[in-house]
Amino acid sequence: MHEQARRPLRSSTTRGVHHLALCTDDMKATIDFYVEVLGMPLVHAMKVPPGLGTGPGNRGNPPYERVRHYFFDMGNDSLLAFFEIPKGKEPAGNRNAIGGMQHCAFVVTAQRFREVEAGLKSRGIEYIGPIPQLRGLLGIYFYDPNGIRLEFACQPEDGETPAVISCITQTKAEARAELETLPGVTPEWIEKRLTCLPE
Repeated sequence: MHEQARRPLRSSTTRGVHHLALCTDDMKATIDFYVEVLGMPLVHAMKVPPGLGTGPGNRGNPPYERVRHYFFDMGNDSLLAFFEIPKGKEPAGNRNAIGGMQHCAFVVTAQRFREVEAGLKSRGIEYIGPIPQLRGLLGIYFYDPNGIRLEFACQPEDGETPAVISCITQTKAEARAELETLPGVTPEWIEKRLTCLPE
């Protein structure tokens, strides 16, 4: 089954994550955690130009002028970004709120997974895991200084070349069994959603 699932699926219209933008109220602590603990290099440090926070040019930025906006290399040519919100101006997020981010999972190699766990342990950072997730997937869960829940995910049998999509791809029958539990769906609707999956 695992080998069958490794067949190429129809390509997505996107090429992956360019950047994931999160919020902090302490950029220094965030830098220390992501660079020193997680090993994500800081690659760009800036302040949002005037007029893009509260002015007519705001395109969805936090509603504060000249906030810091820093970017970290999270691997595979993708960026993790943080906006620094002024202390006390916004409430802490609820990771289970509708529209909230429950957690962010980063894929790592088997070797890096062991290093991350050792690093968390040596720094006294509480974590859960490693625990089995989906077929062939292990995870470690922990929180960053902002209360953001993170996961480092590893596919041990893939060693140093993790193949994320093929690791979790289901067969049509497996996905169909779950999709049939959705309210208001028809067999035709379900079959349209299964076209990319292997038999």
